[in-house]
Amino acid sequence: MNEGMVFGPVPSRRLGMSLGVNNVFPKYCSYSCIYCQVGRTDHLEIKRRSFYDPRKLAEEVIKAYRERVPDVVTFVPSGEPTLDVNLGLEARLIKDSGSPTLAILTNSSLLFMDDIKDEVSLFDIVSVKIDTVSYETWRKMNRPHPKLDLNEILDSIVTFSKVFKGRLISETMLVSGINDNEEEYRDIARFLKSLKNLFKSYILVPVRPPAESWVRPPGEERILKAYSIFLSELEEEKVELLVAPEPPTFRFREDLQKEVIKTVYVHPLRISYIVRLAEKRGKDPQKVLSDLIRSGEVKLVEYAGEKFLVPRIRK
Repeated sequence: MNEGMVFGPVPSRRLGMSLGVNNVFPKYCSYSCIYCQVGRTDHLEIKRRSFYDPRKLAEEVIKAYRERVPDVVTFVPSGEPTLDVNLGLEARLIKDSGSPTLAILTNSSLLFMDDIKDEVSLFDIVSVKIDTVSYETWRKMNRPHPKLDLNEILDSIVTFSKVFKGRLISETMLVSGINDNEEEYRDIARFLKSLKNLFKSYILVPVRPPAESWVRPPGEERILKAYSIFLSELEEEKVELLVAPEPPTFRFREDLQKEVIKTVYVHPLRISYIVRLAEKRGKDPQKVLSDLIRSGEVKLVEYAGEKFLVPRIRK
């Protein structure tokens, strides 16, 4: 199992240069989304547990931040970050060090728990997942833990939006044939409109290898229809399409192989980006790729005509 708790900084289409914090083992999650770039969920869980020593994690984050100076430190693990019972302590330790903006990307499924709501409130930026408000679509797309209830989750997001003092953003992933129709768009947009102080709603499509190989983004016309409907319910500056890949502006240290492996466990990397990184350091790209494959930690997959490195453990 990969033990890299901190990776990057990597270019985030929402947050700038983001130092990633992987605070959950792969792959503990409350969902097993069909489009997840980390792969299918091995451990479908809603019970919180400790994954790492929280002080060791915080120390590694603080050290990496001071060395690499990212725009934001983001809890974006290979599973659901709120499953980490030490989340609140880790956030406080990092913030007490004088760290930069602290962000968390959550699937929102556990926000109904008061302790999690309090801990997530410690972050400066919180991203909540809202792919649908339809029970049937939710079951097909997010494949949640059987004890979760969609209405309870949606109510908890509304409640959280009323008390959260930081920047609240939302993410909606569109998948062809699943949630890419006008009724879904309208219902999601109306729910988003009910949130207090929503800063931005991002509409995304799969751009990296998904958990299920049949997953595809909707066509351009359907994507633009979603954008149009969201605009009709929300203010124009609150809606943004994220349908293109991130730029290849990764900031890795000299140990390129180690940094790539840590990143791939959360963020599959295009082969073209690894070639660029190798060449920038005067290394032979083919040798770098061969060494990565031989490590046994990663493997090659193809999606939408491009080749990517993903974790070997991914099914």
